[in-house]
Amino acid sequence: MGQKVNPKAYRIAVIKTWDSKWFSNKEFKNFLREDVMLRKLIYEKLKKSGVAKIEIERSPEDIKVIVEAAKPGLIIGRGGAGIEQLKKEIQKKVFNKIYTKRPKSKYKLDIVIQEVKEPYLQAQILLEEIIGDIEKRIRYRRVMKQSIEKVKKAGAKGVKVIASGRLDGVSIARTETLTWGSLPLHTLRADIDYSRGVARTIYGAVGVKVWIYKGEVFKEKRGAEAKAEGKEEK
Repeated sequence: MGQKVNPKAYRIAVIKTWDSKWFSNKEFKNFLREDVMLRKLIYEKLKKSGVAKIEIERSPEDIKVIVEAAKPGLIIGRGGAGIEQLKKEIQKKVFNKIYTKRPKSKYKLDIVIQEVKEPYLQAQILLEEIIGDIEKRIRYRRVMKQSIEKVKKAGAKGVKVIASGRLDGVSIARTETLTWGSLPLHTLRADIDYSRGVARTIYGAVGVKVWIYKGEVFKEKRGAEAKAEGKEEK
């Protein structure tokens, strides 16, 4: 099973949670469209900022967007000008295009920028870098090897990178895989970050997939159990 499904989806409600935190019966389809369009817009506008993750939280009147990025200064801009510009684009290209029963005046959009401490432990950031290098016509093997070295130095326990398509312009498409360390896809407590994307080259599309294994996650012991163990040690 671990080989067939998205590693993030496989671990939801075990060690991971949902990126969209809201519920609605009547407006579900509209909210879902908003989320998809909003994420697409942010990833396109903030490519150079190293966006790792986008979380969306909704209340009856407010929408909170949490953006985790490697370079938050590029997003915020001088005096918060970058944030204000991003809000205007989201309002114009996302919210004004989708019908909801709430009046437009009640949309209160709040964008929170958080810094990522270890960028090369985030699959999305590594993926965007690989795609950018392949589109610049750098040899794919060199790009993949350099990416794995960066992940190793960042402290990961395992990584896998797959590139498929007309690599380096060959006439027949093929798939190349490079791995390092362990990657326990069937272990639910294993913290595995995953992302996939497409590099658009002059020879066609090249698919890229990235897995990063950060270690195992264990639930914290209950208070009573922890106290009992502390007394036994004494």
